[in-house]
Amino acid sequence: MVRRIQPEPFRIKMVEPVSIPDAAQREEALKTGHFNMFGLRGEDVYIDLLTDSGTGAMSKYQWAALMKGDEAYAGATSFYALKEAVKDVLGFDYVIPCHQGRAAENVTFGSLAKPGDKIPFNMPFDTTRAHIFNVGAEPVDCVIDEAFDPECRHPFKGNVDIPKLEKAIATYGDKIPLIMVTITNNSGGGQPVSLENLRQVSAVAKKHKIPLFLDAARMAENAYFIKVREEACKSLSVAQILRACMDCADAITVSAKKDPLVNIGGLVCTRTEDLYYRILPRVILCEGFATYGGLAGRDLECLAQGLREMVDEQYLAHRVAQVAYLGDLLEEGGAPFVKPAGGHAIFIDAAAFLPHIPQKYYPADVLAVEVYREGAIRGIGLGALAFATKDEATGETVYPKLELFRLAINRRTYTNSHMEYVAQSIVDVYKRRDRIRYGLEVGFAPAAKGLHHFLAHLHPVQF
Repeated sequence: MVRRIQPEPFRIKMVEPVSIPDAAQREEALKTGHFNMFGLRGEDVYIDLLTDSGTGAMSKYQWAALMKGDEAYAGATSFYALKEAVKDVLGFDYVIPCHQGRAAENVTFGSLAKPGDKIPFNMPFDTTRAHIFNVGAEPVDCVIDEAFDPECRHPFKGNVDIPKLEKAIATYGDKIPLIMVTITNNSGGGQPVSLENLRQVSAVAKKHKIPLFLDAARMAENAYFIKVREEACKSLSVAQILRACMDCADAITVSAKKDPLVNIGGLVCTRTEDLYYRILPRVILCEGFATYGGLAGRDLECLAQGLREMVDEQYLAHRVAQVAYLGDLLEEGGAPFVKPAGGHAIFIDAAAFLPHIPQKYYPADVLAVEVYREGAIRGIGLGALAFATKDEATGETVYPKLELFRLAINRRTYTNSHMEYVAQSIVDVYKRRDRIRYGLEVGFAPAAKGLHHFLAHLHPVQF
């Protein structure tokens, strides 16, 4: 019997009423939304685990900060509050606000990468990969092999494989404008990267004079994993570990809608003036002026406060434990998922859950449909629909090594009893898995490379 975890380290001050749509309403919602979880309306969903991006709850201190927002177009006091928070928590001198993480990726790759470039990665997520494709470049996966084994319990499955990285640099040389490491590794199951590994990557980057960027959306959760799993760091605070991680990088991109605990916002932070001014013109072109970057002053104030709150160890301990609790409940019920549990989400191994459905029929997305049918719970498929590519030489489809269904847990939003409901719903689907005898096909999707899963119209097909 799974033991309950510690109670939530917060009190509920405001509630948002939700209801469970009945079976007929769910079926109609699936048809209207073209069997794509992105096509569902928010009101169609009881527990929404589509993403942990911008879906968390702000603290009373953030709500208070919101009222302080200075809406000056240039040089707002709210920008300087953010700049101070970034310096204090992360150690970077140069700060570029953006409206969200993919905007930070847009201005970074759009400024630094060009057609034909190669960008070594531990494993980029969908929108990151799409931004790289959009400028005519390609990512090069350099994650350790353990990342592709859902049952492997390696404590840092997000780590970069250093020999793979060195091989990529030897192969592509001056076609590499930057190296990027995402912490935690979202595509690989929310798995952390160790401080030791980040230091090794940094040393390689410095040796070859290549800037090292971190995709740091979930940097606090990554730092917490380092504290509890990396022996040399157990005596350090999360704040100290986070700063040590940041010290490895020349720059970071951040979706502030994750660990920094705001509903909208992003950052590019650089260590040098040179990188700052290489990126800044595109920010002004695509986002807004340098000191607001597509955000209102009130958003800047909330973000400044959120950066300081995200390293609270009591909060992080509960955050990570709640995700692990959901994993423990699923394991008790026999449902396969990526182990160990990630920092922000549970990733169901859809290939093991529905082994009789060929990957070309998108088993992760079939599972998303069935979980929604079962409990009005929305997750998202992260398998062939999101990550399959075409071999340009042969025209054949190249399928990803992992076929995952993600349940992303919103920060400070759902209770442990919600996790129990989610687990029971998924276990109930698992018990009837052999009766799920259909796949999904794409009827329509936009041509944009790496993005079609967001807008694809799907329909069930028998095979």
